[in-house]
Amino acid sequence: MSLADIKNYRIVAFQGASSAVIQALLAEIAEKLSTRGLRVAGLVESASSGPNPCKSMELRSLEDGHRFVISQDLGPGSEACNLHPEGLALACAAVEQSIVRGADVVILSKFGKQEALGSGLIDAFSAAFAAGVPIMTSVSPALMSEWRHFVGEFSECVTPDAARCASWLDGWLHDCVTGPHIPDLVRPAIGRATSA
Repeated sequence: MSLADIKNYRIVAFQGASSAVIQALLAEIAEKLSTRGLRVAGLVESASSGPNPCKSMELRSLEDGHRFVISQDLGPGSEACNLHPEGLALACAAVEQSIVRGADVVILSKFGKQEALGSGLIDAFSAAFAAGVPIMTSVSPALMSEWRHFVGEFSECVTPDAARCASWLDGWLHDCVTGPHIPDLVRPAIGRATSA
């Protein structure tokens, strides 16, 4: 698929770079959209640069900068990266409230293992779909089967390099305004995901 075709998708999943690079790109795009007067809802992920970054993972709200801690430190002997379900649930609920208040674009840090299992930020994804709001996220190639099962064929994967091309964001925004309404496209896919 050519770069000219990629912009026709209202649901974009970034791939092809490290998580840190993609999260920085999502934050950069959110800032660009906000300076254009668009209401951006969503979350980007950040982690400490210490020896065990998983111990202090956070999600930052793109609407107001609030930080949600999404990992638990189980002590110095723990090697695992322990997800904090309450922090993740609070972050998801905050995005859902932002969508209800009115959002032009929703940016969600990732469709990851939790979302593939039907938890994590899945309710925020579903709320954005239902509201017809364009979505940007990231998806690991290892979870593409689950992602396609969730959204059907109505998303496109884009590399950060492609997204940084000067005309890509303008073209994507134009097509989001003139393209088909998301619920009309993905409602069947959502039904498949919830019935699985």
